[in-house]
Amino acid sequence: MNAESSSLVRRARIHAALGDPARLAIVDTLTLGDASPGEIAHTLEMPTNLVAHHVKVLADAGLVVRGRSEADRRRTYLRLRPESLAVLATPRLAGVGRVVFVCTHNSARSQLAAALWKERAHGDVASAGTKPATRVHPRAVAVAHRHRLDLDPTGTAHVTDVVRRDDLVIAVCDNAHEELTGPIRPRLHWSVPDPVRVDTDEAFEAAYAELADRVDRLVPAILPRGSR
Repeated sequence: MNAESSSLVRRARIHAALGDPARLAIVDTLTLGDASPGEIAHTLEMPTNLVAHHVKVLADAGLVVRGRSEADRRRTYLRLRPESLAVLATPRLAGVGRVVFVCTHNSARSQLAAALWKERAHGDVASAGTKPATRVHPRAVAVAHRHRLDLDPTGTAHVTDVVRRDDLVIAVCDNAHEELTGPIRPRLHWSVPDPVRVDTDEAFEAAYAELADRVDRLVPAILPRGSR
């Protein structure tokens, strides 16, 4: 079994252990402090034999460890292992340098995504289109200004003039994802509806909101912990 498969098995085991409400309640109880099985039974109003069963499942999954009391060696305390919960976080993408967002016309979604990445990740970013327009859509410029994003209204470009071999290419529209092949094949695809088709402020705000959510989910998968 390779490292990636082993990681998936471990994460699945932790998810399974947390899938029971009682076990999740025990983990919640141990989040801020340690407790004995008896104290957990009292706090959660749960039979001690049931607590023992759930604690064994959590311990087998590597979520909790037992330790003897230094005062009364007959007493056991349970301690949560936060590092085990950390493996459930967003899977990381290794070796990412610059991020390039691509859509068809490079006039709305890819521009907003790049501006969001620049603001929230402070990383090297660019945008491009498969059939770039001559300018950024005015409503995209307006929504960027409303959210205080840095966006150049004349800065459109073609993918072949922008994308480098080591870029993380993200297609933010279905057309670009399906059209691009070969060396510029997107590594990630965000199926964000085209706000230009509707051409209302509400459609552009909806596209902004979805892109902002996706950027926020991607940032921790790329940036080192503590750098954000």
